[in-house]
Amino acid sequence: MTPAIETVRLTKRYGRRPVVRDLTFSVQPGEVYALVGPNGAGKTTVIRLVAGLAFPTSGTVRMLGEDPHERPSVRRRLGAVVEAPAAFYPYLSGRRNLKLHARLAGGVPHGRIAEVLDRMELTAAADRPVGIYSLGMRQRLGVAAALLTRPAVMVLDEPASGMDPLSLHLVHRVLQEAAEEGTAVLLSTHHLEEVVAYCHSVGLMEEGELIDSVDLRDRRARFRARVSDVPAAVALLRAQPWVREAQRRGDHLVASFEEGAGVERLAAALVGGGIDLYEVRPDVFDLRAHYRERVTAERARRTAVEALAIDAAAVHTGRAARIGRGRGGVR
Repeated sequence: MTPAIETVRLTKRYGRRPVVRDLTFSVQPGEVYALVGPNGAGKTTVIRLVAGLAFPTSGTVRMLGEDPHERPSVRRRLGAVVEAPAAFYPYLSGRRNLKLHARLAGGVPHGRIAEVLDRMELTAAADRPVGIYSLGMRQRLGVAAALLTRPAVMVLDEPASGMDPLSLHLVHRVLQEAAEEGTAVLLSTHHLEEVVAYCHSVGLMEEGELIDSVDLRDRRARFRARVSDVPAAVALLRAQPWVREAQRRGDHLVASFEEGAGVERLAAALVGGGIDLYEVRPDVFDLRAHYRERVTAERARRTAVEALAIDAAAVHTGRAARIGRGRGGVR
């Protein structure tokens, strides 16, 4: 299957300053992929590069198999929110703004505007000027505009910024539904807890680099159990063809299964093997802790590399000085 979004060694520099470095990742149709990282990590630049609003310094980006710069027509299949909040004419109503978007996009069927307004729970405010909308309402209107053409690809920069919890849940649910309909969704976000609940994959960014990529589907399929004999349970489950992973974590057994297998099969296997099962529950993945751990490790690695570079430069400078003094003595 051709990825809906694909980048290979994507790099962007402004002057000598690298903002995105050697970024390689892909998003499949029907997948929600979140870019997570601190301010200045390069997330917005990646969004702009993928949407075709910025040119890469090197590397490639493809949307639906096409380069969005060489084949700009592919962007007709893109729905995007690249500014936060999304830009609209403040003196026009939400409905009028969407009509302008629909006219520019072309091919938007009659009734689609009312449909996306209802989907984003903006029908009651549709005929009010956007200038009096709250930040969260403008963000929801931006998502509504991105949905207008039923895009094959959606690219959104902080789509839930400034939202109350109910609006946040609404946007995430709508993006999840779009993915279920086959749309590939790429977004940047700071909402780590919500990411775990509905995204399929997450990429962790630090100083323009992708330092880790996590498949959250596998993480959500894990279970943690208290059993009478953890080593025996691990050995038993590793011998089962329907078990993806089984390992010991402290005093618990942690396991994940192939699709179709579940807790009932786990319990039957353990009890059948003479192992008592006391408790089993989902093993909730702590993305915030994982993110903190990976960023801390990456920063420590970079500090060590920089220290080595400084030491090497000092050694080189000292050697050059000694050679210079030696040549002076010969003369």
